Amino acid sequence: MSARSIRVRGLVQGVGFRPYVWRLANELGLSGWVRNDSAGVTVTVDGENVPIFLARLPRELPVLARIDALEVEEIDATGLSGFNILESQGGEVKTAIGPDAGICPACIADICNPQSRRWRYAFTTCTHCGPRYTVSRSIPYDRAQTSLAPFPLCAPCLAEYTDPADRRFHAETTCCGDCGPQLALDVAPSPSRGGLGWGWVSSSTESDQQPIPLPASPLKGEELEKTLGLLRAGKIVAIKGLGGFHLACDARNADAVAELRRRKQREAKPFAIMALNSASLAAYAQIGPAEEALRDSPAAPIVLCPKGKEELPGVAPDLAWLGIMRPATPLHLLLWHEAAGRPAGTDWLHQPHELLLVMTSANPHGEPLVIGNEEAQQRLAGIADAYLLHDREIVIRCDDSVVKTGAVLRRARGYTPLPIALSQDGPTVLALGAYLKNTVCVQKGRAAYLSQHIGGLDNAAAIGFLEETVAHLLAILDVKPDLIAHDLHPDFASTHLALRLAAEWNVPAIAVGHHHAHIAAICAEHGLDEPLLGLAIDGVGLGPDGGLWGGELLRVDGASCARLGHLQPLALPGGDRAAREPWRMAISALHAAGLSAQIPAWLARRYPARDAKPLLTMLDKNLRCPPTSSLGRLFDAAAGMLGLRAESLYEGQAAMELEGLAATYGPVAAMPGGMVLNENIADCSPLLMALADCADPGYGAALFHATVAAGLTQLITVNRGNCSKIAIGGGCAMNSVLMTALRQQLSSAGFTVLEANLAPANDGGLALGQAWLARKITLQNVK
Repeated sequence: MSARSIRVRGLVQGVGFRPYVWRLANELGLSGWVRNDSAGVTVTVDGENVPIFLARLPRELPVLARIDALEVEEIDATGLSGFNILESQGGEVKTAIGPDAGICPACIADICNPQSRRWRYAFTTCTHCGPRYTVSRSIPYDRAQTSLAPFPLCAPCLAEYTDPADRRFHAETTCCGDCGPQLALDVAPSPSRGGLGWGWVSSSTESDQQPIPLPASPLKGEELEKTLGLLRAGKIVAIKGLGGFHLACDARNADAVAELRRRKQREAKPFAIMALNSASLAAYAQIGPAEEALRDSPAAPIVLCPKGKEELPGVAPDLAWLGIMRPATPLHLLLWHEAAGRPAGTDWLHQPHELLLVMTSANPHGEPLVIGNEEAQQRLAGIADAYLLHDREIVIRCDDSVVKTGAVLRRARGYTPLPIALSQDGPTVLALGAYLKNTVCVQKGRAAYLSQHIGGLDNAAAIGFLEETVAHLLAILDVKPDLIAHDLHPDFASTHLALRLAAEWNVPAIAVGHHHAHIAAICAEHGLDEPLLGLAIDGVGLGPDGGLWGGELLRVDGASCARLGHLQPLALPGGDRAAREPWRMAISALHAAGLSAQIPAWLARRYPARDAKPLLTMLDKNLRCPPTSSLGRLFDAAAGMLGLRAESLYEGQAAMELEGLAATYGPVAAMPGGMVLNENIADCSPLLMALADCADPGYGAALFHATVAAGLTQLITVNRGNCSKIAIGGGCAMNSVLMTALRQQLSSAGFTVLEANLAPANDGGLALGQAWLARKITLQNVK
């Protein structure tokens, strides 16, 4: 019995896995066959080198392939000669769709080779790279179901597509300049089309199995040269990428960056920088091996790095980190190739290059990312000076992912829809996430599929994008939910959609506690099914008691959750407005400490233009001052106390600046008595009062982080019980300074610290926890 039948499950279709098996088997002189089926890939091999084949098979995978399970069975000798790739079994195979992948080294070599058919072709792909998720309408994953359907393969491309020895064998998005998409540069902004609302934009508007019409242009063949010239002249260009448009400008041109901010109405939120390589950014970012590995991975995300010695004015003001990214598509890379003088070969890729481009999402006014050509010319009129377009449709919008070493901050292009493995099976669940940083999640079998970043649901367009994402994710997974999970908050748009869909599909809708879901997301990712402690730290979320939670110590046991302790609540004078104005939180803290008489003098030093009288009246009479135990608001109070800023221009700005100051200053000892425990309520009043008169914001920021970490460690330790594991989730768990201190102190106290690694710790990962809990609740009710 020298032969083996091998069942392979995982991401093994559409990633070059069958030709990989074919080449390996032929190299080892084995006979047999390989084919796709509805569960993955099946292989039969026979010959004396079968043990070598089995040892090498999982070790030399194609770059995008992933094996989740490998089942091997001994069978009788096959008697076959040669090794073949068979037709897929069972007719239409429901192939898993992978994420978009950045351009691979082999395709880079093609576009940089003057003798190649794909010399400087902007849509060069193979089985190792290129779009997948953003061009797919449904399963199975084949060309007819993608936006490449309108581009029939020419004879040379078809020959590659049908050759198992070629890396473009069954590469569904392969094409060349003779048969594939084309570029166009529109340098004249289109006039407003008036009367066209968001509803006119849809995934089917621009395509009926025909290439998208492109504007007539006298610049044919010169699009990249002219685009580069515009960028160097300080212009803003909208560039159509994989999952949507970028707005690009010269990052070295401070006037261009300022103009982009003015036009986009983005006063201070950081921009990301696209650069050819690390050497090009040496002065501006500290890029270590871990950051390089993330940047150069197939996902090609934005990677946060500590800033270098020099600053790019206006790019990431008042922050300690800079977001960097590589040119992830042939189109983007060819801008650098053009700037380098169109060199042959790839040696130029390793040399420093002066071209640095701001690449920011083309999502005006906080609305969803622009994906269509006409949509771009409509919605970006007055922002972009020119539009670099192409005629390949983007089926689903998908923003750039943002990561840092050890954590995903925004999960989107390059990661979606990669499944997160679950430890248990159960009913199919659709979870609809939260209000801010919204994502949705589908749990199917032993896998959770988290959608791309959707964002805040504060406008009709964003809600439309949420509905679009739900429909697309269910279509590519070919499922209908057995139940729907949503946040406890009754007024969230995601809750409204959950209740509507549940009624339409006649399935249960299950409300899940916000902070319970934060901890559940970590349980899902780590495959935990045991009692543990959870520290849920974020801006704000509705608690089961109707209160505004955000600094909670929980004991979680599957569907059960008990609140063991929390931060001392602080009043929010003016409600949500207090979250945008840190000085209000500082006033609230001073008032709570009984120091109202000292507020006028303090305010004159820190914020002389502000008047505390209306706030003090509100606080004295408890008018529009809801209390919250939020750690995020505590960060705002600390920033307000130190005089960092009166107003935050974007969500989390004050906390991010506070973190940056602490990181730059370095570690300090915690303030003795800075956080006081009283019946499992942690009161930070002594710490905040010390910050009120602190003359050094850097030291104050470092002291705040150290003392909060020490106080939270004490709260956790005294409530240890029989739990040795602690999961830490929520937006504040993305704070590197705080988490470094918590890891060290909790590990020293004997705890195993669990964190989010595959999903964002903030509300971007909440849907994963909601889905996991909905399953637990349902199965518990069945029992």
